[in-house]
Amino acid sequence: MGVFGASMESVYLTVLIVSGILVLFYILFGDALDGVGEGIPFLNPVLILVFLVFLSAAGYILELVQVMNSLFIFLLSAFSSFLLTTLLNLFVLVPLSSAEGSIAYSEESLKGRLGTIIVPIPKDGFGEVLFESNSGRIAKTAASLDGAEIDEGIRVLAVDVKNGVVYVKPYDERTLFRNN
Repeated sequence: MGVFGASMESVYLTVLIVSGILVLFYILFGDALDGVGEGIPFLNPVLILVFLVFLSAAGYILELVQVMNSLFIFLLSAFSSFLLTTLLNLFVLVPLSSAEGSIAYSEESLKGRLGTIIVPIPKDGFGEVLFESNSGRIAKTAASLDGAEIDEGIRVLAVDVKNGVVYVKPYDERTLFRNN
């Protein structure tokens, strides 16, 4: 059986090569098509191309072995391609897309965090504080909450954030919660 006078092996191989080239182009120039398929997740260009690659690869291999009817080979290839594409989407693409923004932080999320002064804060001036977390380090401009001087290396507590400046006070576990 063939399509337009070509053997099924040739059809599968041609689709495999063309879809492989399209995958390569999409990797290189995919940012230009970033919004395509945004509203309908299963029409994502990556998923369509991956489906075609899996379909044509499975079809080509099964046609070379010639253990079954060409229609059955196509149906088996389509089913296996759908299954592999779904698994790839669920276990690779969706987690990667949600991980993209997970290292972001908001200035509001800095309130209540402990940091270390890396540039001393002079009296009524500005310095720099370093916040460390599992996702990395964040250095922000800092000012003392009460206008006092804070030396380098002192642990501080972020109390407020205004206009990109973190207002801090020295952190001492022994005296922080004591009633004055």
